[in-house]
Amino acid sequence: MKIFLTGANGQLGREINKQFQENYQLILLDRQTLDITDFKSVETMVKDIKPDIVINAAAFTKVEEAEDHPEKAYQVNTIGAQNLAIVCKRNLAKLVHLSTDYVFDGTKAEPYDEFDPSYPLSVYGKSKLWGEKLVEQAGGNHFILRTSWLYGEGNNFVRTMLGLADQRDTISVVADQYGTPTYTKDLVWVIERLMQTDFYGIYHASNKGSTTWFEFAKTIFALSGKSIVVKPLVTDNYPLKAVRPKYAVLDNKLLKLRGLDIMRPWEEALKDYIDSTSAHTK
Repeated sequence: MKIFLTGANGQLGREINKQFQENYQLILLDRQTLDITDFKSVETMVKDIKPDIVINAAAFTKVEEAEDHPEKAYQVNTIGAQNLAIVCKRNLAKLVHLSTDYVFDGTKAEPYDEFDPSYPLSVYGKSKLWGEKLVEQAGGNHFILRTSWLYGEGNNFVRTMLGLADQRDTISVVADQYGTPTYTKDLVWVIERLMQTDFYGIYHASNKGSTTWFEFAKTIFALSGKSIVVKPLVTDNYPLKAVRPKYAVLDNKLLKLRGLDIMRPWEEALKDYIDSTSAHTK
């Protein structure tokens, strides 16, 4: 099976490469080798390579920068996604497109499932939602996977916290935003299972359970044996340009109904990550 992977240098892309390289023919692409916002480039490359599956792990994820430069976010997250979807349909390739919990406004008091309406608060969230809509409108065979608080091989919240623990005695972390930390390893397990089916549609794919950034940080330090005082911080006291959803916990309802929800509790997945050497090296 031939797989065309965009965003190969990102956290998810690196994990896909790690898990897939022995069993699949992988074509690894980053922003230097393919500009997904350029339709002709996408069309030519997919037509020449003829992949069975395209996994779009490329995204503009700089949430704050997106507020100042929305065109950048929409070009990559919306137009880039549509380009891939159109070309995949023309070339009879399946598309696996990654999306985000930021498509929700966070006002719900229980986990969001795939059937809940989307009301993004930020430019980043809006650009990802419109990417989803245009992938759907293209009409090809696609899987859209929404995930949350992703960490893996690369810069992420876990590594930031571990680095700060070596520099400070005390740290303040937001305690009123809820979500689910998700390990790229677990997400790739789901991608591999799902992409071999014809069960197309939108899926939520995050680790099980929920927490706050504050409790997430405390758990990181506890599992890594780091001694540091963590103080709770209220979102309103830490103003940012982009509004984050205060409650963005995802319910993997469709994965459960399909018997494909193999995601671990977030604490178990985090322990696995911290125990690995990759969590301590950049």
